[in-house]
Amino acid sequence: LAGAALQHRAGPWRRALLTGAATWTVVGGAMLGREAGLVADALEAGDLAAARRRLPHLCGRDPAALDEKGIARATVESVAENTSDAVVAPLVWGALLGLPGLLGYRAANTLDAMVGHRSPRHERFGWAAARLDDVVNWAPARLTAVLTAAAAPVVGGSPLRAWRTARRDGHRHPSPNAGQAEAAFAGALDVRLGGTNVYGMRVEHRPELGEGRGPGAGDIRRAVRLSRAVHAAAALLAAAGSWALASRPAPRPARG
Repeated sequence: LAGAALQHRAGPWRRALLTGAATWTVVGGAMLGREAGLVADALEAGDLAAARRRLPHLCGRDPAALDEKGIARATVESVAENTSDAVVAPLVWGALLGLPGLLGYRAANTLDAMVGHRSPRHERFGWAAARLDDVVNWAPARLTAVLTAAAAPVVGGSPLRAWRTARRDGHRHPSPNAGQAEAAFAGALDVRLGGTNVYGMRVEHRPELGEGRGPGAGDIRRAVRLSRAVHAAAALLAAAGSWALASRPAPRPARG
């Protein structure tokens, strides 16, 4: 409501500045690439301990028992998922609803991160937060898959393979949205994602996504390049969509 009030009161230039500032705050693409790059640096230097220390900056997976390939897979999966929910989704909601869309999306996403996983204390509230996050990310996740397929040549990948992998494997992921981005990235990079993940005392056995080899440190850098290409494409689409919506003629007042 506060965002809507600010945007309503501001003139066109102030609205643009407010939306731009909120976009810079909400969209996490730069930090995502930087953190993934630091993991790749550590792996390429043969410093597995440093890579394990960096991994929690990207995901909640327990790095203690992960080898180089496990850390690389976790990093690529995190880059793929966060390309959707930290980059594409806020751009989509910002284009559709401006400042309120950006801030509202970030609020829903943060709420899911805090209480979205079921626990005895937050079972009902956490369930609602997780479902809300699923709803607001449904369309952006599928747009991410489309843009990832289109951008696959940036990393020497096949758009057709990326799209087919997303269509075939995306629904196999426990998340209705993360699987779309991860499967598309797996196809674009020609790697195999998924498998066993350990989160503290909880172990998840996830289906494999893609048919390629297991990812390595070099694939982290390719994933970052792919993510940046998707980010650029999404930003262009968001700008075009926002301009189109803003250019619509105002409705004529009804005649009495």
